[in-house]
Amino acid sequence: MKNILLLGAGQSASTLIQYLLKLHDTKGWQIAIGDVNEELANKKGEGKARGFAFNVTNQAQLEDEVGKVDLVISMLPARFHISVAKACLKLSKHLVTASYVNDEMRALDAEAKKKGLVFLNECGLDPGMDHMSAMQVIDRIREKGNELIGFESFTGGLLAPSDDDNPWKYKFTWNPRNVVLAGQGVVKFIQEGRYKFIPYHRLFRRTEIVHIPKYGEFEGYANRDSLQYLDVYKLRGIKTLYRGTFRRPGYSMAWNIFVQLGATDDSYQMEDVATMTHRQFINSFLSYNPHDSVELKLAHYLNLDMQGDIMYKLKWVGAFSDELVGLKEGTPAQILEAILRKKWTLNPYDRDMIVMWHKFNYIDKSNNGRETEIHSSIVTIGENTTHTGMSKTVGLPLGIATKLILEDKIKSRGVIIPIIKELYEPILSELSEDFGFDFTESCVLTPRE
Repeated sequence: MKNILLLGAGQSASTLIQYLLKLHDTKGWQIAIGDVNEELANKKGEGKARGFAFNVTNQAQLEDEVGKVDLVISMLPARFHISVAKACLKLSKHLVTASYVNDEMRALDAEAKKKGLVFLNECGLDPGMDHMSAMQVIDRIREKGNELIGFESFTGGLLAPSDDDNPWKYKFTWNPRNVVLAGQGVVKFIQEGRYKFIPYHRLFRRTEIVHIPKYGEFEGYANRDSLQYLDVYKLRGIKTLYRGTFRRPGYSMAWNIFVQLGATDDSYQMEDVATMTHRQFINSFLSYNPHDSVELKLAHYLNLDMQGDIMYKLKWVGAFSDELVGLKEGTPAQILEAILRKKWTLNPYDRDMIVMWHKFNYIDKSNNGRETEIHSSIVTIGENTTHTGMSKTVGLPLGIATKLILEDKIKSRGVIIPIIKELYEPILSELSEDFGFDFTESCVLTPRE
């Protein structure tokens, strides 16, 4: 009998918990769920899992709970993973997370290997399914002796098509703070052999459109640092490497207004936040003029059409409302997040949609060096606001990986991510066969000159 500890029972863990409860039913494995909200942990455990109130900063409790199990799944905020990892290392327990590997986690690799432990990270959606689906095709291209010359990849958590009049075609389906702070810093990628850089203040004006059959057009903006995948995917020498995020067309131009105003800045606290309205928040970034409206000042400042699509989006989301923000204090980014939550929180009737798309360009050695292009995509739509597309695509890979590790089907040890066949093949296979997560591929021959 195996024992699994899940830390964190929030929205993104819902589908994962259902998968773990099935392991309890079919294999008799014992599940424990720790969360700051004990009631939530017990409710999601459905009487099959032991739910308990958990505080990750309580080292004694952390080590006591880790010591009872064979494997820990951490769905806590990423900053807490290292504390959990060190407890797992001390007590010789496997660990699985959906978060990026940082330097602190990477530093545990040698000792984890020495103890025969799997510390699997980046095994959710993005990162996670993006790694697995990309490496499956990249490995296939290379195994046939072909030369990969270009790789582009986009993922987006969006709203499913509906009759909603939301002009942004977007609501929060993941951490709202990450959405508000998206793209800050300098974006780096490679295009046709040239290193390219986009400063934050220009990011949302540098987008590209991708068409996905049956679902229409999507707008992609670049992720922060695509260059890190040169070594992760072994792409040194590739001519084009670009990773980005999907939104619906028109989103980026409107979001850029908040960027240009300074409303996404998270570096300082604003004053008089307790009495601040949405309208006053926007006005605080504009010049003083006792005669012009906030709307008119904004339109003049950023050269907007007063009756145009961008102004409509800003009005719809409540940017000019006289409603109080509802915070006692905050940075511009925190205040903007509070405003957006009021219109961008999923309603009971909303369903989210996950869209992932890859493009691979390679020289086909079996076809006289003809340049060939493969498009691979998947679209997943959530069932409801509990079992969202995001919850499915984050939780199911974690659950499947947990099962594989505890069944001793994964031989790799140390700090790893799912870019190796022994992980991506069985995970993608189960996602396809049992859950209908199938990638659609199309192949295009590049015309000869």
